[in-house]
Amino acid sequence: MLSTGLVAIDSTIVATAVPSIVRDVGGFASFPWLFSAYLLAQAVSVPIYGKLSDMAGRKPIILAGIGLFLLGSVLCGVAWSMPSLIAFRALQGLGAGAVLPVSVTIAGDIYTLQERAKVQGYLASVWAVSSVVGPSLGGIFSALGIWRGIFLVNVPLCLLAGWMLIRTLHENVERATHKVDYAGAVLLAGSLGLLILGALQGGQAWAWNSPIGIGVFVVGAVLLVAFLLVERRAAEPILPAWVVSRRLLATTALVSFGVGAMMIGLTSYVPTFLEGALSSSPLVAGLALAALTLGWPLSASQAGKFYLRIGFKSTALIGIAIAVAGLLILSLTASTPNVALIAVSCFVVGLGLGLLATPTLISAQSSVPWHERGVVTSTNMFARSIGSALGVAVFGAVANSIYGGSSGGDADPATVISASGAVFLAALVAGLLTVAAVLSMPAVKAEDSGNSDAEPVPTQAEGSSSQAAAGGDVPTGKS
Repeated sequence: MLSTGLVAIDSTIVATAVPSIVRDVGGFASFPWLFSAYLLAQAVSVPIYGKLSDMAGRKPIILAGIGLFLLGSVLCGVAWSMPSLIAFRALQGLGAGAVLPVSVTIAGDIYTLQERAKVQGYLASVWAVSSVVGPSLGGIFSALGIWRGIFLVNVPLCLLAGWMLIRTLHENVERATHKVDYAGAVLLAGSLGLLILGALQGGQAWAWNSPIGIGVFVVGAVLLVAFLLVERRAAEPILPAWVVSRRLLATTALVSFGVGAMMIGLTSYVPTFLEGALSSSPLVAGLALAALTLGWPLSASQAGKFYLRIGFKSTALIGIAIAVAGLLILSLTASTPNVALIAVSCFVVGLGLGLLATPTLISAQSSVPWHERGVVTSTNMFARSIGSALGVAVFGAVANSIYGGSSGGDADPATVISASGAVFLAALVAGLLTVAAVLSMPAVKAEDSGNSDAEPVPTQAEGSSSQAAAGGDVPTGKS
């Protein structure tokens, strides 16, 4: 939870301090790269860290991630210009790319199937708390004129998280000689980096049909083809073919993709909608959006009761039905904005996503043994990142087409209402497409999953009640 908190707080604390940062180091035109550089580095590194954690164990990879995040935070705190700050944010992103998926993978290792949904609820609650704590801390540091504190506050948290992991997480990893797929790693990072960059910056930093807008996608696609050819011959590929050839893993990744798109549609446009249409304060708009991250952990913590009784697919269907209902309410009422109604809609969507994301991730984790779980978890979370990146591009294009056709632009409340309503409708379409992905999942009950039972999990953490359990994903060895 501490490790997850590093990434969760950082994702919300920077935005409120942007005006102070620009006043100090300049570079207003470049400040969006503070977010893009971080997201790019995080997204492209997730699959690589997942594979490495299967090869070397979870502990060294997550500690390396915390170390990179710590170094990046310190350097951000002493940055002297906007370009240097952007570069150091990318270093932070490389650390976050290890911390987030490996922490979720560790939870999959040390807890039984019955316990895991509640634990995922605990991890989700970190995001709920961070959605309130992050902007508040950012506002306080900005008001005091010490924006560098938003990065330096990570230092004690990193040290504490690292110390607790060193002290309580003990692994008995079978040591073997591995052949690292360096060529695959470089090609994967390069191809995905360019494709995500094109999706994030297209229509904003450059026109979609400009030479650079087209060239980024072309070069990214060429590198992706080269990556696929290299992976066919690699002894230990970074992204094995079985990840996309197994029906359960492929469909749950598609579901995660949809979750990322729906999430970014709300988190990016609900605050803008309320502030532009109703002149609500940033605090009120942020609290309305926080209802989304409050509903998620509430339902995620109860998901285990559902999937143990009715199965993963049925639980996910209930979740996507609730999420689509919330998005439908949001779309139908966008023309008559109301803060309370928006908050309720976000809460309903959060409830649905908690019942959707948790069982699909756990079903994927439970279908593979320990030495494949890191790749499966990172692939699932990477799909969510891709969904968010493409969602930003699509929703941005939808909104900009409406803003561009209005003389008032984003300063006109009526135009804001129209553009936001179109984005909410697009998010609803993403939800309906996700329904198809859930329906395509194989109907696997919880007791039928868990190939890992045949191979005991060689990981153990102090305080896990699964140490005394029988069956399931039970750690072995002494703690």
